[in-house]
Amino acid sequence: MPASKSARVQERRRIINRRVRTATRTAVKKATGSLSHGADEQAAANVRTAISKLDRATSKGVIHRNTAARSKSRLMKRLNAATA
Repeated sequence: MPASKSARVQERRRIINRRVRTATRTAVKKATGSLSHGADEQAAANVRTAISKLDRATSKGVIHRNTAARSKSRLMKRLNAATA
């Protein structure tokens, strides 16, 4: 692949990856924020959404699987502490 085509492909991937990463971070922050106000059905739904976004970003190779696992673990720990 010529360098110019490779550069174009990388730029397209960078924009897509940034979009996925931003959506993932937003979902995690929303889940964390809803957990700080106490655990209810909405907080649990936000955590499920964040976990789904993390899994999707991992499968696309945007974030490392251990990073996603660590974030999911922290979210679940906060959810379980809030419900207990």
